[in-house]
Amino acid sequence: MNVIFKPYLVAATLFVGLNVSAWAQDIEAGRAKAQACIACHGADGNAVSGIFPNLAGQTWRYIYIQLKDFKEGRRSNPLMSPMAAPLSRQDMIDIANYYAAQVAKPSPFKADEDKIRLGKAKADETLCAMCHLGGFSGQNEIPRVAGQQYEYVVQQLQDFKARRRTNDAGNMTSVSQTLSETDIENLAHYITSLR
Repeated sequence: MNVIFKPYLVAATLFVGLNVSAWAQDIEAGRAKAQACIACHGADGNAVSGIFPNLAGQTWRYIYIQLKDFKEGRRSNPLMSPMAAPLSRQDMIDIANYYAAQVAKPSPFKADEDKIRLGKAKADETLCAMCHLGGFSGQNEIPRVAGQQYEYVVQQLQDFKARRRTNDAGNMTSVSQTLSETDIENLAHYITSLR
């Protein structure tokens, strides 16, 4: 067998191998730094209670920005603000990458079929997928909301509507102004039902 040595292939293979190894190290660094997060968000990013958000499978950039917003006071929460305060930029990046690499599990919440249908209609009407994408998988700074905790979705939509949460550049605040409490409930049933 005649083998031709191609140094660029060797270099590319080494580069990819190094990047995968560095990424795995970042994930492990994030796992270690996320130990304080487990009580609410679970060891694998699937929340232990419906009042806390699932972080598994979330975009790393969204998690990073939310941690930064908690740290810098653009977003406020009595639990998260003090947790984020001591984090360095690298801590936030590592934690975000760790949770982004985890797999989101289906919500145990039993969504009502009629409310799912009404929620989907409201999501279509308000063009939610323009930002959250089809399947509500999120992108960059826009969160994945598919399969998110029902209680958490309701609370966040209510907070945007009441302007208690304003770290969204105004998009969610504007959209939520058009929602009734029934719309919020229906949207939460729909969003939670997504996989």
